[in-house]
Amino acid sequence: MTIEILVDADACPVKAEVYKVAERYGVKVIVVANSFINLPRNPLFERVTVGDGFDAADDWIAEHATPRSIVITADVPLADRAVKAGAQVIGPTGKTFTESSIGMALATRNLMTELRAAGEQTSGPRPFSPKDRSAFLSALDQAINRLKRSKG
Repeated sequence: MTIEILVDADACPVKAEVYKVAERYGVKVIVVANSFINLPRNPLFERVTVGDGFDAADDWIAEHATPRSIVITADVPLADRAVKAGAQVIGPTGKTFTESSIGMALATRNLMTELRAAGEQTSGPRPFSPKDRSAFLSALDQAINRLKRSKG
């Protein structure tokens, strides 16, 4: 079974980095979005446009994630589903989601959602930085190499 990268693409700030790394390693990329997204011309890159139903892209990615997948998402509930499917999961800032870290990430997300619903002013995520981009590239490189070494 080959390695593939599944990208939750609608608001993903690191698509160009994914394409660059995937080309270097010869890894297939499936870009999943609710609307049309341009892709570089490369037979390794595939676009999947899902309906605009709530969580349609997340559902598609969760259903197709395997232990040979790397899922790129900032969506914590999707990260949880992908981790449970055995996939390697990386956020755009380079944060990896694992079985041991996903519980805390979900709890934090749920707490922030409850605080906002109660009228609290929360700061939201910090701006995406060059340091985040660098951390992402490193995490993606490590994930691909880990999967290449494994025999799964």
